[in-house]
Amino acid sequence: MNSSQFTTKAAILGDYPPRKCGIATFTRDLRDALNVNRPDWDCPVVTVTDPGSNYQYPPEVRFEISEPDAAGYERAADFLNLSHADVLCVQHEFGIFGGPAGGHITNLLRRARMPVVTTLHTVLADPSAEQRRAFSEIIECSGKLVVMTNHGAEMLRDIHGVSDEKISIIPHGIPDIPFADPNFYKDHFGVAGRPVLLTFGLLSPGKGIEYALRALPEIALEHPDVVYIILGASHPHQVRRDGESHRRALEQLARDLGVERNVMFVNRYVENTELCEFIGAADIYLTPYLNESQSTSGTLAYCFGAGKAVVSTPYWHAAELLSEDRGVLVPFRDAKAIAAGVLELFSNESRRHAMRKQAFLMGRGMVWSEVAADYTRVFEEARQAFQARGRRLPPRGSVYGKTEPLPAFRFGHLNRMTDSTGIFQHAIFSIPWFEHGYCTDDNARALLLTVLLEELDARDESISRIQSTSAAFLHFGFSSVGGRFRNFMGFDRRWTEEHGSEDSHGRAIWALGAVVGRTRVAGLRAWASSLFENTLLAVEGFTSPRAWAFTILGLHEYFRSLHGDLHAVRLRDELAGRLFDLFKRNASADWPWCEDIAAYDNPRIAQALILAGRFTGNEEMKNIGLSALRWLMDKQTGIDGCFRPIGSNGFWKRGTDAALHDQQPLEAAAAVSACIEALNATGDQFWEESAKRAFEWFLGANDLRLPLYDPSTGGCFDGLHDNRVNQNQGAESTLSFLLALAEMHALRKNSPTTDTHVLS
Repeated sequence: MNSSQFTTKAAILGDYPPRKCGIATFTRDLRDALNVNRPDWDCPVVTVTDPGSNYQYPPEVRFEISEPDAAGYERAADFLNLSHADVLCVQHEFGIFGGPAGGHITNLLRRARMPVVTTLHTVLADPSAEQRRAFSEIIECSGKLVVMTNHGAEMLRDIHGVSDEKISIIPHGIPDIPFADPNFYKDHFGVAGRPVLLTFGLLSPGKGIEYALRALPEIALEHPDVVYIILGASHPHQVRRDGESHRRALEQLARDLGVERNVMFVNRYVENTELCEFIGAADIYLTPYLNESQSTSGTLAYCFGAGKAVVSTPYWHAAELLSEDRGVLVPFRDAKAIAAGVLELFSNESRRHAMRKQAFLMGRGMVWSEVAADYTRVFEEARQAFQARGRRLPPRGSVYGKTEPLPAFRFGHLNRMTDSTGIFQHAIFSIPWFEHGYCTDDNARALLLTVLLEELDARDESISRIQSTSAAFLHFGFSSVGGRFRNFMGFDRRWTEEHGSEDSHGRAIWALGAVVGRTRVAGLRAWASSLFENTLLAVEGFTSPRAWAFTILGLHEYFRSLHGDLHAVRLRDELAGRLFDLFKRNASADWPWCEDIAAYDNPRIAQALILAGRFTGNEEMKNIGLSALRWLMDKQTGIDGCFRPIGSNGFWKRGTDAALHDQQPLEAAAAVSACIEALNATGDQFWEESAKRAFEWFLGANDLRLPLYDPSTGGCFDGLHDNRVNQNQGAESTLSFLLALAEMHALRKNSPTTDTHVLS
């Protein structure tokens, strides 16, 4: 599978330039590399700003957290959730986040509703109690942990108990610096023809530069024109604490040793282009670091990958990277050993060049383009693991057991979506989206809902208004000239078509039949009966199986009060016969379905057959409908037995796998209704459990363990993507939930132990 198939927005959290920090540079370089690797991706940055600083961040930085502000991390989580990021990539170093041992970051991670991939720039072998506690929470909140060395992975396993499945090893990214003769760059810095040593990075006491300086007199005895470039500004934390005292001490040491003419202090932070030129000019790179437990060094990675000979102390990253004669390792705090290592490489050109070549070739896997591809793969693995893991499901029956109430009806969003013309098709989040206007489909669903609510005594004034509005919309939508309903109307109240789809016509018939069969409002019933008769004339020419099914459902609603209408009976028998014939001609043992594709609203077709077979006494027809519905429900089963509707992104073609996404509320509502019909036809409790399972999908019993129903608005989100919920709350989705809820309330209405309160 293409690892970028699903991920389209990878948010990145870490320090960011112009903050002068190695993590900031890494964060920027990773983002830039991801954008080159996947130019169609959106990679917003959330950055952490150190106290007392005020940076002018570039446009890609979308949210700023003040390092010590605990609440700021929570606000950042809310921002990320609202941005619909597919994955969050965190750059972790203990010193860049606020709180004890940088623990404020867990405020964000616990609230994030997306998979988290954390790059660990440091893994501690002997953490303090506070560090261990903070680190354990980061491990728990992260779907994947990225380390840059095998040693880092071993430490995660052996010290912190992390499983192999959670660990990914991706080397520190490096610029793609050409393998070139150092003399090509030396004249840029006025050192042409001279042997050049280099150390770069933010200056701080732990870098051990004083030992490299103490090695310089011995090196200069053999190579009097040697120059040691010490490149980099002082670390900001060092400057805040002690000013430039460390740099001045190093400068004084060079004078005391008599090598000040062999040392070039470049006291500034350089960007990548100039940095690559400095690296290019070096013959040997020195990393005399003092701390063995440094698990990652970006400066070492840069120079090694550029094909530089390296003399280094054996801190963890260097010990791994420079093994097998890919560099020279010397003891900690040993100036003589540093001098010996440098002199040996200067005198042994064949070894030095072999070392350079070996390092450069190994470094090809470390260039940013390769590293970005590795991160893309890990993002997708984290996304899939996040989806598979989900949230813990409640025990079966805990939500819909005999003593637990169903959700109460809330009509706030439905009212918001309905104006004096009808219900709007779409919403932007929970705001009506005027641009897309109205449609007959949704107003038919709204009218059907109002009569179901009437039977449940769940109507209020607003539902009465919606009932009359949706009825008026259907009346206006029917064209007596062609005998068809128009479907789409713009916000300007102009129809955009002469007639709508066959399916929309069938849904309108269904709603009208329900009004005739169920409502106690005499005037509304008389209107619906008159229009219903006129709408049936066009149906015999329809070819859509779903339009046939919707019409059958509408006819049976109509038969609740007018079963003696022979024309309606004949049409029901004709349409049911067509569906029955489709199944006989198309179904097989492994594909018991009426078409070569299981598309949308599939359970309605089975429901219509069950209903027609039941009331015509055609057992074979009823049983084919039941078999088809059972097949659909078996196939629409996902993680832990939860309902997994066929996705609208391709549906399910015969001989292929069903699309997993996007899962639509329409499908769950259809499954609820069809399973209740099967329960009525058979009395088999399997169907009641199946209806409950489909309804639970709305409340979080789904692949992502995320609720589709929003009790704060009374609306329903538009669908379940592969890694998130579509946050828009359109009419079809909201009506689907409310229709399913009405049917579940009706199913339990007569149970004496059921909480019958349905309005909040």
